[in-house]
Amino acid sequence: MGSENLAYALTQVVHNFGAAAVLGGAVFVLWPAFRPEIARPFAWVILLGWGAQIASGAVFGLTSLYYYGETPDLSSVALAALAVKVAAAITGGALVTGYLMRGGEWSRLNAQRAFRSLAALAAIALTAAAFLRWFS
Repeated sequence: MGSENLAYALTQVVHNFGAAAVLGGAVFVLWPAFRPEIARPFAWVILLGWGAQIASGAVFGLTSLYYYGETPDLSSVALAALAVKVAAAITGGALVTGYLMRGGEWSRLNAQRAFRSLAALAAIALTAAAFLRWFS
């Protein structure tokens, strides 16, 4: 087993758990009905998940750079998917940070909309990940 494969696999583990946290955290707060009493603790889970997504995504590129001297050669589809993932992560991170800072002042409806948006952003990022993986 090459050390680069181990590095990629461990990075993928972090990336997968981040993906599970951002989607699962938002869905858990929303299902079967919006539960504001658990929203704040799960917002922290979601924020950590987006952080894991961003950090591990960067580590993928750095791992390629370290082992191969260059970042992966991405097709135009993969590059677009990467841009979508990055945009979703930045937007999701900003939204959940805003909720943690000011969410206590938001109406129940606006808080619910925020978690629906977080779930949608997570689903978008996961969908883009499939295109990134298979069009790389």
